[in-house]
Amino acid sequence: MTDSQQNPAQPYDDEIDLREVFRVLWAGKWLIGGITFAAAVIAVIVALMMPDVYRAEALLAPNDQEKVGGLSALASQYGGLASLAGISLPTGSTDKTALGLEVLKSRKFISEFIARHDILVPLMAAEDWDADSGELEINSKAYDVLAKKWIREVSSSREAKPSMQEAYDKFTNILSVSQDRESGLVRIAIEHYSPAIAKQWVDWLVEDINQTIMQRDVAEAEQAISYLNEQIESTSLADLQSVFFTLIEEQTKTVMLAKVSNEYLLKTLDPAVAPERKARPKRSWIVIFAVILGGVFGVIGQYVRHSIISAR
Repeated sequence: MTDSQQNPAQPYDDEIDLREVFRVLWAGKWLIGGITFAAAVIAVIVALMMPDVYRAEALLAPNDQEKVGGLSALASQYGGLASLAGISLPTGSTDKTALGLEVLKSRKFISEFIARHDILVPLMAAEDWDADSGELEINSKAYDVLAKKWIREVSSSREAKPSMQEAYDKFTNILSVSQDRESGLVRIAIEHYSPAIAKQWVDWLVEDINQTIMQRDVAEAEQAISYLNEQIESTSLADLQSVFFTLIEEQTKTVMLAKVSNEYLLKTLDPAVAPERKARPKRSWIVIFAVILGGVFGVIGQYVRHSIISAR
């Protein structure tokens, strides 16, 4: 008879192992409790030291896009005739809203936005906001408010005044731009220590992107009108001249519609307001997570301690 037949394997006893687990944990209850308590205290201190951040958000809708693509529609209709005169007209439609949102997030637009509204200091040197006075607290080690001078310590490859690349990186971290695929509605949000500043910057962003796209379309339309007028003078074909006059009419309509409303690209459905409640930090969640993490490390520490003692 083999050894395995003489000594059959004993079934695994979960109850005995579970009791052993509780025994080990109970023996190290002070260690586990101490680590958990220390983690909770540290989390409370860190959470209280973190400044409040407020989020201002605007809900927008794409403006009527019929004014966009009128030239493309006509170009596809009369493109063959225009090609007889050696003229290439644009075809295809353009999603102006998607284009505008990409412009809004671009390095060029954001850099010009920061410079135009002179927001480098509240963007790069702000560290908190005083709710009683309503004033922004500036990091005294980075910017001298009285002398109006940047004094931050940086490496030799950088200057005390933040570069526009640094400002762009910081701004994109607090900027949120999204569009719902089904409804097409657009949300633009800014997070900042000051609720008033967050609201103001959202308003400026909406205003500036509308103005930027409007100016771009007007410039393109005026350039197209000038070009089409030249083509009218250079051709004697009556049918082709008729096409050019129709195209000029569409471009003139674009210029007119652009100057009718300030909300050329995006219409405001729900404007941004200065938020009364902070967006972050979630201090209670920070403490809860720290307590759980402290408990886990406490249990691990107790088992390591138990293993070392058992091995001696």
